[in-house]
Amino acid sequence: MKKKEKVIKQHVKEGYAKIALQGGSCCPGSSCCGSSSLAQDISKAVGYTDREMKTVPEGANLGLGCGNPVAIASLKEGETVLDLGAGAGFDAFLAAAKVGKSGKVIGVDMTPEMIDRARKNALKADYANVEFKLGDIENLPIEDNSIDVVISNCVINLSPDKKRAFKEAFRVLKSGGRLMVSDLVLMKDLPDVTKRSIEAYVGCIAGASGREDYINFIKEAGFKDIKIISQDKYPVEAVADTSAVVSVKIYAIKPED
Repeated sequence: MKKKEKVIKQHVKEGYAKIALQGGSCCPGSSCCGSSSLAQDISKAVGYTDREMKTVPEGANLGLGCGNPVAIASLKEGETVLDLGAGAGFDAFLAAAKVGKSGKVIGVDMTPEMIDRARKNALKADYANVEFKLGDIENLPIEDNSIDVVISNCVINLSPDKKRAFKEAFRVLKSGGRLMVSDLVLMKDLPDVTKRSIEAYVGCIAGASGREDYINFIKEAGFKDIKIISQDKYPVEAVADTSAVVSVKIYAIKPED
């Protein structure tokens, strides 16, 4: 990993460690950090239902998403799901309810404080089919061909090596496995001052790729049948032009052997 990439990852890790420890919420691209009610407002705005938010352990929803990948991942009973950048476990717990006791959900996050919080959430709510592992999405601590569905919510944009992250997702998926991500992408180039801002990077903005570049990373990893399920404007404080950043939900498949 290049020196610049290491510096970026360290800043992102420190930023999300702070969020995990303070127990509040921090919406992407914003300096607003506050209560659990703010986290619920943010989550509702990006597609989560009141019922979903009530079913997860208290403290699992930090309001960090930009979409609801579980809602359109078509999860089935007995499947094994991998959540990239699981945070405090919000999407992982929702996925666990869908795959049932015969299924399994693995959440991977690079921030020890987030993993610690997620594990405590799982323990207090007795989630026996959820496991959280410390690791980088560019170097997943997961066996080849072992996952039915990979989900991720507003995390891959934080990676300084998105191409590698998608290759890793492809590696761990079984033949015919599905990828379902919600993420922020750019429709226009960002101002230089925003690109250089560490705060904007931690807030999911400065590290975001152009939409076509993002799709190409998925293609280059080997995925097929790539579909943009939805695309919505996502206004953020760090960018004056509200049409520059959009939230997308993308679906893709690892081809059958």
